[in-house]
Amino acid sequence: MPYVNIKITREGATAEQKAELIAGVTDLLVRVLDKKPATTFVVIDEVAMEDWGIGGLPVTEYRAAAAAAAADG
Repeated sequence: MPYVNIKITREGATAEQKAELIAGVTDLLVRVLDKKPATTFVVIDEVAMEDWGIGGLPVTEYRAAAAAAAADG
């Protein structure tokens, strides 16, 4: 009985996108591990941007710094 928890930042993922993630992860577990879809659970948690950090920075600051570094070459 696989349980997969996907965490994404809350940025407007649509119901269709979430359904595609659920179907894709389920299909992957069926194909790779021969798991049954009826007993495969996929949960998507959306995390507020201010509650997600990367490299010691809130995700918005991290992205801004990465974009500035890319722009500088």
